[in-house]
Amino acid sequence: MPLESAERPAILVLAPMPAAPVSAGNRRRLAATCEALTRGGFAIDLAYYAHEDQIYRRFGQHPPTDLLGMEAAFRNVFLIEARTVIPLKTRSKAFGIDEWCPDEVGDFVAWYFSAYPGTGAALVNYVFLSRALERVPPGVLKLIDTHDRFAGRQNQYRPFRAEPNFFYTDAAGEAAGLTRADIVLAIQAAEADYFANLTDRRVLLLPPHFPAQKPFAGPERVVRIGFLGHGNDPNLFSIGRFIRAWRDGWTPDNPELVIAGEICRSLSGVEGPGVRLLGYLDRLEDFYAQADLVVAPMLMGSGLKMKVGEALSFGRPVIGTEIGLEGFAPVEPAHRCRDAEAVKQAVLAVAENAEALTRLTRASERLFTRYAETALAAEAQLIALLEAHERERTSRSPRPRGERDAQPDSTSIVGGGLVLTCETSARSLPAADPDLGVLVATERRPGHGTAAVYTPLRHRWFTRAEASAAGDPPDLGALDVALSPEWVRDRTLPPAARTALARAFARMQADWETEGRIVGCAGDRLEIATLLPGVLVGGTHPAAIFLITGEGASELRLERVTPLHRREIHAYADRTGRLPAPLPVSLSLRGTAPAGEGCLLFLTDDGIGRITLPEEACLS
Repeated sequence: MPLESAERPAILVLAPMPAAPVSAGNRRRLAATCEALTRGGFAIDLAYYAHEDQIYRRFGQHPPTDLLGMEAAFRNVFLIEARTVIPLKTRSKAFGIDEWCPDEVGDFVAWYFSAYPGTGAALVNYVFLSRALERVPPGVLKLIDTHDRFAGRQNQYRPFRAEPNFFYTDAAGEAAGLTRADIVLAIQAAEADYFANLTDRRVLLLPPHFPAQKPFAGPERVVRIGFLGHGNDPNLFSIGRFIRAWRDGWTPDNPELVIAGEICRSLSGVEGPGVRLLGYLDRLEDFYAQADLVVAPMLMGSGLKMKVGEALSFGRPVIGTEIGLEGFAPVEPAHRCRDAEAVKQAVLAVAENAEALTRLTRASERLFTRYAETALAAEAQLIALLEAHERERTSRSPRPRGERDAQPDSTSIVGGGLVLTCETSARSLPAADPDLGVLVATERRPGHGTAAVYTPLRHRWFTRAEASAAGDPPDLGALDVALSPEWVRDRTLPPAARTALARAFARMQADWETEGRIVGCAGDRLEIATLLPGVLVGGTHPAAIFLITGEGASELRLERVTPLHRREIHAYADRTGRLPAPLPVSLSLRGTAPAGEGCLLFLTDDGIGRITLPEEACLS
């Protein structure tokens, strides 16, 4: 029986991904675990370490994060700024277990338990955040929800000739991380066995529970097959292979493959005969209404494929690979296909065969029933253990009141052809507002260790062009902000508004600062010798560059970054303390050279650089 009291016992849940919107498998896992804890009678305090927000900005996308939705779902919500640059690549054989868990995460945990001493358990999502458990006080139950096995995960990429861009480690690192917990949660049975052999900590199986949404009802024929997914590497590699297999020999008599979810943003150019992209859909039922059968042609990945559980919960028959249905204890051959071509052939075998479709639907229903029984039994075991631990505690602190009821507050500033509006709220999901304009910057909270720092309330700056807004643009001062890709990369604002915006934010705090020297000037072309953080020297990194002088501002266009053998500039400051070493480069720019001293604002996705051009560095 769930605990019953006037004040529900609390659990701190720490995650590097938001709980809303539920647009990816790891978010669905987070939401399902929190729902299980809530059903067991526990109150959830959710701490979001904004790791995913940083990654989305670094790839030029507005983070799909809904802090208002999260506040509505949990007792308290806290936001931990991701100030440390998360390394997506490593020169070592594997990441160290703590490379993705910076000090600010542990600092928050220490503050939280000083402010909420009555909380009886802490659950961190992913083993790479296990370091935070070292800051949990004695007597608090410590749990890790593993999601996936990460030791040797990079080896899955070799058949695809690709490099991983998510965390992986070795067995020793994973074992060290798991040892920091009292209880390790595994999402499926094979991984539970693996973790049990890796650590002496108690390992519990906790598959996510998928409440049944619709009864199973097999169609008479298959008109459309569906795939729903996030844009991660396992999904992209797997559906890419399946698309090629599906198109080979496709005729209008065959079912159409419809694909939905964030993955559609990474599949441009694949649409054609037999394949259609639906894009991101707000409601799952809108997708399953268009798919007679769901495919899971997964060729890599660990954990449990949430897309399979969702499809079964909506009463849809499923065909997939053994990897795709790992954790569901598949028996039917159509649930254990060896590759993408085998999935295709299994679909074609039932597409026009009503009897075969009925057998597949019944087999999918039996699979879902067995899985649901296992998931509910595992949930009951976890809740019973948490209840027993809670009863051993002798006291709980009263619940502090949060800032849940704070209402949005906004102030507008006009000038320089702009209307700048600063809204103070937890509203984080929109990249634009019909009245306020484009979201251009979100202020970071300074410091750590206080409730004011971790509240999800933030100052967010929206901008719209306004021809009647005469005068100079406002000087907003030295703000510490995360800039939005919508104006840095996508150029959704007109050129004059972009230039005015750069002047308004000219004194914002930079992540790195250096000097530059103009070494060439011909017409509207400039060559500037300077230093750049090593990560910006190779590859393609969309940048917006503004020249700020006493006369005003102008936007320059970056055409090329050329590495130099000799370092001509020596002044350089890494304000974060964590950027890679700077390298000498020559910037090829198109624009007007400054007549005197000035500076370049070098803006990349979620990164700010300042290159000072002393007067003596400018050509006469």
